[in-house]
Amino acid sequence: MKLTPIAALLAAGMLAATPSMAADDAAKKNYQAEKNRIEATYKGDAERCKSLSGNAKDVCQAEAKGKEKVAKADAYAAYRGTDAARKDAAVARAEAEYSIAKEKCDDLAGNPKDVCLKEAKALQTKAKADAKANAKVSEARKDASENTRDANFEVAKQRCDALAGDAKTRCIDEAKARFGKS
Repeated sequence: MKLTPIAALLAAGMLAATPSMAADDAAKKNYQAEKNRIEATYKGDAERCKSLSGNAKDVCQAEAKGKEKVAKADAYAAYRGTDAARKDAAVARAEAEYSIAKEKCDDLAGNPKDVCLKEAKALQTKAKADAKANAKVSEARKDASENTRDANFEVAKQRCDALAGDAKTRCIDEAKARFGKS
């Protein structure tokens, strides 16, 4: 069967996109499997809490729910691989730790309970601030890396200006390849 030039280009484009799509599908399936595993673990943890009573049961339930939320956020962060997803996972961890700490404070009364709650809130606030700061640092590093690469490319291009003809073209092409420019 002979393909027209347009059909051949379309077929080549579809074939080139297939490995990427397959990798995305595999990652999505792994992520879904991890979510299912996390939910099954949560159900088992929640079932163990049923045998407890009082505040011990509340603490157990908070720990199970927190563990689930953190695991799901970590799985999503691993799946997406973005700074925002990693920040969200850190915030989920802070929220879970706060919920557990609040439940543990319920065993206390009066001033010790108030102090316990304030400490828990302070730790949550610090953890959230750290997560946001780490996200900003990560973005700043990424920007600095891009700016450095751009500056180094400009230097390399300037060096190529001393050449002429094919040598200059080769020099610029090598600089583009080295610094990821197109």
